[in-house]
Amino acid sequence: RRQHIVRYHLFLKRSPDSVNLLEVKLGGEVEQQQGRLSALLASGLASWRGETVEEPSVILNQDDDSDSDEPVLSGSGEVSKECTEAELDTWGEVLKLWSPGTTRPKQLGALVRAGIPDALRGEVWQRLSGASEKMEITMENYRILVTKDSPDDKVIKRDIHRTFPANDFFKEAGGGGQEALFRISKAYSVYDSEIGYCQGQSFLIAALLLQMPEEQSFGVLVQIMQRYGLRDMFRENFELLQLRFYQLQRLVETRLPDLHSHLQEIGIETHMYASQWFLTLFSAKFPLFLVFRVLDAFLMDGVEVLFQVSLALLMTARKELLAQDFETAMKYFRVNIPKRMRSEEHAKSLMKTATSIKIKKLNKYQKEWNHIKEQERLAEDPVTRYQKENKKLMADTIRLERENDQLAQQLLTSKISMRADIDRLEDLKESLEKDVGSCQQMLQDNKAESQLLKEEVDQLKCLLKREVESAEEQLRSKDNIITEYKQIASDLSEKLNKKEITSPEQRKLVEGENSIKLDHAMKRIQELELELAQTKLALVETECKNQDLTHQFTTQETSSSNSQNNRNSTWFAKTLTSIKEAAAVTTATNKTQGSGAGGVAGAGGDMRKSTSEHTVLNHQNSSMK
Repeated sequence: RRQHIVRYHLFLKRSPDSVNLLEVKLGGEVEQQQGRLSALLASGLASWRGETVEEPSVILNQDDDSDSDEPVLSGSGEVSKECTEAELDTWGEVLKLWSPGTTRPKQLGALVRAGIPDALRGEVWQRLSGASEKMEITMENYRILVTKDSPDDKVIKRDIHRTFPANDFFKEAGGGGQEALFRISKAYSVYDSEIGYCQGQSFLIAALLLQMPEEQSFGVLVQIMQRYGLRDMFRENFELLQLRFYQLQRLVETRLPDLHSHLQEIGIETHMYASQWFLTLFSAKFPLFLVFRVLDAFLMDGVEVLFQVSLALLMTARKELLAQDFETAMKYFRVNIPKRMRSEEHAKSLMKTATSIKIKKLNKYQKEWNHIKEQERLAEDPVTRYQKENKKLMADTIRLERENDQLAQQLLTSKISMRADIDRLEDLKESLEKDVGSCQQMLQDNKAESQLLKEEVDQLKCLLKREVESAEEQLRSKDNIITEYKQIASDLSEKLNKKEITSPEQRKLVEGENSIKLDHAMKRIQELELELAQTKLALVETECKNQDLTHQFTTQETSSSNSQNNRNSTWFAKTLTSIKEAAAVTTATNKTQGSGAGGVAGAGGDMRKSTSEHTVLNHQNSSMK
């Protein structure tokens, strides 16, 4: 006799404190064995893809359990940040030897399985996943992806409020944690349009955000989904996920045969408790300490860790599960097992047990699964099979057409943007070419002008040199004349003192002659001294002007090398003219001052004469005595 299984659709209304049953509808008959599993997954796991379904699955939506015992909130638990100095030193040496993109050190596996220090976990995760090798490209792509619209925005906004509510970083609505969680979920849904947003992703993204910045979290998420094959579990009909369930079922059957028989007897299938474990990498219900340790091992060893942790959990709960029926067993999976891991010591013990389990025969179980699916396909009605295949092909065609339209739109936008950039660059090129030509012409003009200025300066230097030499020569000549006159005056004075004049007439005659000669000599001396002072003054002024002109030339030469100034040559010519005119005026002024100085010299001569007469009278008085 054939076993008869019927599906019932439950319509529920959720409130903050309870879940109310609104309606129960009778569904169709479910196929036997593997067909039953496929049908349940097709409807029940649709919620994990972020789809809106009219047939919510009570089995998978474990939060709707009406029991009074509440499950552990996601994101709960404190992670110890303590780390011994020896551990930090060991990790420091390993990280120095292990650059991004190089082979993993041999001692890395043992260190990771023992637990990565929380302070280093973000960096180690990036290196284990390979995200650090592509981080620059990933960050650039992420900045573009977050600006695009996603068809899953509503589903993402609905789910982020239920992700890690026990963690302060994600607790506040509209806070930094929820905003970062929304942006990463949206960016990945655009990045991988075939998968889009899947409900289990938000828990994994939240765990990553607690260890590293937003862009790095996106990079590690991409690697986990692509490189570690997690995205394949979310693909159409969850075929890879069904394979993982079958492999876990066969492992339980081999290692825990009594528990496997009991679960089969009470009607609990693998997907009922393991779907959330596999799709969220144990991050949805378990405390953070265990979540991080599982991710440590998963990034190190891959998908085998999921089987190891699942078997370790079943082994720890084996005795309790063997004594329970369907309802209590489901409650135990949902509430009690996560609660048992709230202790850090229990979590460490679980991971130690998990890492000691050797996973074998996965390939053998995969071949068995493929054979079962092939037998089901052959036993299935060809029309039904072709209808399913046609439906799948149509869905793929619609998806590809949508992606093609998006790519075409992006290509058109890129072409328009590229054309605008090309036009802008061409205009810029023409403008720069004009500027280059203008600069080259300006450079040639400046060189010619600089050459002219150098020639004029050389001429000016020669002129000034001749003037200075002439002035020095005149100065030496006048010095010699002044010296000679002083010597004459000295000789006359000595003769006057030596000569004895007795008669008053002779004394008066000699005094008159001597005074006349002395006046003329003193007058000439004063004129020569005045001319000497004027010549020295003119020499000083000439040297000052020479220095000033040299400074102006240097300044003019510097400014001419930077920009063209057509007025410089004119200014310099005017400067030379002004200098020559000033020299002529100075000469005329010197002559005028020389004639005026004669009067001054006369006055000085009278004064000198009075002094000489006084000297002669004193000499005569002394002689008479």
